[in-house]
Amino acid sequence: MVAAYTANCQFQRTPTPNDNLKSVEANVDGSVTFRIYAPQAESVSLSVDIRSIGAETNKLENGVWEIVVPNIADGAYRYNFVVDGVTVYDPKYPRIADIKPVASISRNQESAFWAQKDVPHGALSQIYYKSTTMGTTRRMHIWTPPGYNASSDKLPVLYLIHGGGDNDAAWPGVGCANWILDNLLANGKMVPMIVVIPDGSISTDLFTDEMMKDIVPYIEKNYRVLTDKDHRAIAGLSMGGLETLNVFMAYPDKFAYINVMSSGWFKDNKEMMDSGDKRLGEISSTLAKNVKLLKFTQGGPEDIAYENCKEMLKLFDKNGIKYQFSEMPGGHTFHVWRHDLYSFAQAIFK
Repeated sequence: MVAAYTANCQFQRTPTPNDNLKSVEANVDGSVTFRIYAPQAESVSLSVDIRSIGAETNKLENGVWEIVVPNIADGAYRYNFVVDGVTVYDPKYPRIADIKPVASISRNQESAFWAQKDVPHGALSQIYYKSTTMGTTRRMHIWTPPGYNASSDKLPVLYLIHGGGDNDAAWPGVGCANWILDNLLANGKMVPMIVVIPDGSISTDLFTDEMMKDIVPYIEKNYRVLTDKDHRAIAGLSMGGLETLNVFMAYPDKFAYINVMSSGWFKDNKEMMDSGDKRLGEISSTLAKNVKLLKFTQGGPEDIAYENCKEMLKLFDKNGIKYQFSEMPGGHTFHVWRHDLYSFAQAIFK
C-alpha cells in the first residue's frame, strides 16, 4: 500500500494553531466561545444576531482570539468576526468554500468552454449520506445529464475530487464543472455520464475507505449506473490527486480511467517514494490488464507539484506502467484544472 498523507497541497508547511482550531464551542454554563486565529490583529469583535451583553474578549499568546458570550439559548445564529474593522466570515466554518465569491469573466462567451451557455443543462444536486468510515453524515455534489430522470438508461460514472482547502462545492463553483459538462454533452463531445464530486477534506488514508465503502456503494444503490470497472473513472487535483493515487493503487482493478492532476508523491519523502515503488511492482500487471487510460497532467514547471510528479513518474517507468503525461502553462490553478476536466471528460467511456 502507498503511505497515505494528509497534506492539503503539494508543499509542506509549518503547522499553526489554526489547523485544529474549534471556532465555535458551546460551554456547559450556557455560554458560547467563538475563536479566530488572527495573530497580527489589533482588535477583534463579534457580530452576531443575538444580544452579546457581557461578552469577554481575550487574545491568547498563540494568536488565537477568544470571545465568550454568556447565556446563549440553543438555536441557530448568524455570526461573523470583525477583525481590525473588517468583516471576516469564520474561516473554519465547514462550508465556507461554498460562499467564496466566484467572478466568471469571459470576454467571448461563445468560445469559453467553461462558461454558462444556452444549452440543455444537467441537474446539480447536493446529496447527504451516512458515512460509515467517518461515523457521520457527509455531503457530495452529483451532476446528472439533461434528461436523466426521464430515461431508463444506465450510465458510467466519473468520480471527481477537489484539492486541499476546498470541499465538494469547489468543482461546481470556481471549477465550473457543470457548465463544462453541459457544453461538452450539448456539442456531442462527451458520452453521457454521471459525475460524482465527493468531499475529500479528510485524511487521504481515510478517503480511500470513504470512496470504496461509502460513496461508490451509495451511488450504485441509488442511481442508474453501470457498475463494472470499464464504466468507472476517477480524477482529482492536488490533494485530490493524492487521494486518487491512493484509491487506484489500493483498488487497481476498479477504475478503467484515471487522471491525476497537479499531484505526486513528495519527492523528498523517502518512505512515500519507497512504499509507492513497492506497491507499483505488486500491481503493475493488474493495472496493465484493467486500466484503459492513466493520465498525469500538470500546470507546467511553475506548478508547485511539478517536480513531485516528475520524480514519481520515474517509478511508474521503472515498473513498466504505461501512462500519458501532458502539461500546460498556468501553474497550480483552476485555470489548468478546468482544461484537464475538459480533455479528460472527452476521452473516457469511449
